[in-house]
Amino acid sequence: MLETFEPLLRAAQGIALDDPASAVVELNERLDPQGEEAASLNLELKTLLDEGRIADRGELPVRWGRVAKPSEESLGFSIDVVLMNGAGPRHRHPLGEVNYCIAMDGAPTFQGQGPGWVVESPGSEHVPTVTGGTMLIVYLLPEGSMEFIES
Repeated sequence: MLETFEPLLRAAQGIALDDPASAVVELNERLDPQGEEAASLNLELKTLLDEGRIADRGELPVRWGRVAKPSEESLGFSIDVVLMNGAGPRHRHPLGEVNYCIAMDGAPTFQGQGPGWVVESPGSEHVPTVTGGTMLIVYLLPEGSMEFIES
């Protein structure tokens, strides 16, 4: 299943996350969320979701699942997939976070941004939130680095 995520991993490899807006521009150049490759990827991810192979734990507003721990094969990223239609747990990104977001229903936004790439900078902290519908989100964490924060 890791091969499904290879386009996302290749796109995120080597991206500087300290300037999220610039990182999104670079990610869009590497893998355009409106392009043919992304359309094919989105269909594959939706199929995996329908088959219960990703985001298979918990229940809405947050269903989640780990696809891979950081490794050489995952280019140093952990891969988590989350189906969201609300708020998740507060956490911090010591090394940043690259998110690839797919609209599932409604007109959803993640952190106020529509479908596509969303980047969190190193050291950032947030309560991940989807509003306006449901999104399938692939979280790529450098070295798998994330810290949950007690509210």
